[in-house]
Amino acid sequence: IIMNKITLIRGDLILDNMVCVLSVSILYCVRSALDSDVSCEFGSKKYYALCGFGGILSCGITHTAVVPLDLVKCRLQVDPDKYKSIFKGFSITIKEDGMRGLAKGWAPTFIGYSMQGLCKFGFYEVFKITYSDMIGEENTYLWRTSLYLAASASAEFFADIALAPMEACKVRIQTQPGYANTLRQCAPKMFAEEGVWAFYKGVVPLWMRQIPYTMMKFACFERTVELLYKHVVPKPRAECSKGEQLVVTFVAGYIAGVFCAIVSHPADSVVSVLNKESGSTAIGVLKKLGPKGVWKGLVARIIMIGTLTALQWFIYDSVKVYFCLPRPPPPEMPESLKKKLGITE
Repeated sequence: IIMNKITLIRGDLILDNMVCVLSVSILYCVRSALDSDVSCEFGSKKYYALCGFGGILSCGITHTAVVPLDLVKCRLQVDPDKYKSIFKGFSITIKEDGMRGLAKGWAPTFIGYSMQGLCKFGFYEVFKITYSDMIGEENTYLWRTSLYLAASASAEFFADIALAPMEACKVRIQTQPGYANTLRQCAPKMFAEEGVWAFYKGVVPLWMRQIPYTMMKFACFERTVELLYKHVVPKPRAECSKGEQLVVTFVAGYIAGVFCAIVSHPADSVVSVLNKESGSTAIGVLKKLGPKGVWKGLVARIIMIGTLTALQWFIYDSVKVYFCLPRPPPPEMPESLKKKLGITE
């Protein structure tokens, strides 16, 4: 009994530490905003802090808002015989657990994806500027898509380490009825059964899912914004109002989100099943699901991720607008490169 109590206390301490890390991060970002001037220097520490704060809001709020759809999507993936469609999934969940059942897993979702957003958006800005400085202005323009891909992949690597513990708790709560109803019940129980490994056994499948997803999310968004201003929007970005710019952001975000969902869905299916079943492995789950099984729940995920990605970019860009952060225009060919290529206006 004493050992069980010690284990539960350790699990609670892990959870409390995670909450503390998130709280400190939020406070630091807000304080940075309050201490700063109306705008700050591009690439400064305050710029990165505010970008991280924007990431916390964009990911934490949006992922928590779609918890009901995410819950049904996860159940479609792990128990397709019972939950045969999105509508059946909602119907069965409400019948068995009531309306409150649709909110299962909201706490680990909010904490986990807030921490992920802090790292994802904050580190993306860091790596994008760092890699750009390394290759120079001309190569930054010529290889800008590769730059977006490299910066986003680097950022997501660290973001998933922050996300993994809460993602494991979320999936366990949502897909194992009766296992635990709250984060405070789930985290200590998982720790008691499997130790720290319970929270990180899904990190590799998370990388498999999230890194391609984030690479598509950022690269597709950046290039779509560039194309929209070049071919669709009838005037240069500098002449657009803040509201018009945010509309472009939302549209580009939704387009990017659709591609994100398709690219990352097979790995998402593996993560859902892996975190549900104790002692399972990614390769074993992949073999069990088969070619058809990994695509279960794709429609629900396209709806969820498309809306989610669009809202994330909208919130993130709104934070930049609100705090008057530097927002460079879509990339243009440097004058030095134009001269080398003999391009004249």
